[in-house]
Amino acid sequence: MTGKDVLNRRSLLQGGALGAGSAAMLGALNARAQTGGDPIAIGSALPMSGVAAADGAEFRRGLELAAEEINAAGGILGRPVTIHVEDTADMGADIVTQAMQRLIDRHDCSAIINGYNVGTNMVEMDVAADNDVIFVHYNTLISHNEKFLTDPDRYYGCFQGDPPEYWYGPGFLLFLRNLIDTGQWTPPNNKIAIIPSANEYSIVIANAIRDQLAEFGFELSLYETVPFPTSQWGPTLARLRQDPPAAIAVTHFLPQDLAQFMVQFLADPTQSLIYMQYGPSLPAFREIGQEAINGTLYSTVVGCLPDDFSANFRETYRAKHGPTAAFLTGSQTYDGLWHYALSAAIAGGPGAPFDGEQNRRVAEAMRRLIYRGVNGIYRVDLEGQSGYCYPTQIGDPSLGMAHQFIQHQDYREDPKLIAPALYATHDFVMPPWITA
Repeated sequence: MTGKDVLNRRSLLQGGALGAGSAAMLGALNARAQTGGDPIAIGSALPMSGVAAADGAEFRRGLELAAEEINAAGGILGRPVTIHVEDTADMGADIVTQAMQRLIDRHDCSAIINGYNVGTNMVEMDVAADNDVIFVHYNTLISHNEKFLTDPDRYYGCFQGDPPEYWYGPGFLLFLRNLIDTGQWTPPNNKIAIIPSANEYSIVIANAIRDQLAEFGFELSLYETVPFPTSQWGPTLARLRQDPPAAIAVTHFLPQDLAQFMVQFLADPTQSLIYMQYGPSLPAFREIGQEAINGTLYSTVVGCLPDDFSANFRETYRAKHGPTAAFLTGSQTYDGLWHYALSAAIAGGPGAPFDGEQNRRVAEAMRRLIYRGVNGIYRVDLEGQSGYCYPTQIGDPSLGMAHQFIQHQDYREDPKLIAPALYATHDFVMPPWITA
């Protein structure tokens, strides 16, 4: 890497669209505002119990930290932010709808900022539209984009804070091709096995991989859908061992289940790279799998970058919540609230529920603001009102959120970011079970 390359990389990672940072920008916007005023209620419908409770806790932590910082900077035009959370438990359309409506009816929430909820069919967008509130979420679903495009005027206030899951498919295949082309991996064959679980997120990713295999020079050896949740991997592993692939893509995402996959896989491993979806970012994956997880790969289209820009967030987050706290998850709602707060301040303040005129101004500010957060660059893709994905959707890293590929190289340490090259902090390491 040349000196010029280092300078360009540092400029990108440290500078960002906001220059001096979110707090400084908000402080400047607040400078002319009167202090005091009624609090601004921000709601969040999160799985605080049930199978995704570990994520729900991190999403809440991210919101609370952002609110603390926003209030320390003067609030939104002098008005402090308060956080209200409703539990979505095991999620689903009815439960999430009711939780979001309670946030509006009981607390007059101007905006609702969620992490993810499974099995909703994006009904949350209808709640937001019916009540004229801003809605930000991290469901990471292409169905958000598709629903938005059916009626952009109705869903004007609905934003997906990251790229949709579709981009995991071509991004994974591009990553494998780069490993081969750079000599970091010599696959034993060109076969890939794909293991989704029975939910929309997992299946969309699995299908996006399957449908583009040939374009990247691969072929399918196995496509098998497993229950959600599941911890019994024996039958699937038996079929994998009958026709060992070069790589196994498990698009199921619960960390405890994925840890069990690794434990059971290592009883008789194939010479295959193992890629998993999202779950390995959570502490439970390391705590349950321990040494068995070393060498596994996963990726995220939204997660706190290990760069200088986010250093203060990472340190503060773990100082408050412990050394294993999953800032990769909390960073999502943290950025979501900061983006909303800055946009509301630019627009002249938040709108209350049913104040469509003011909330449309806030939404327009959100579309225009290129936000450099701890997760990287969030720029609204107007064709669906979600984030852009770098490098598969957009080639300019200053306008897209990095699709990060991460490897667990030692379960006792944080996993290492190995791609894309512009952001990587470590090199790919061959998994210990691959001996050929």
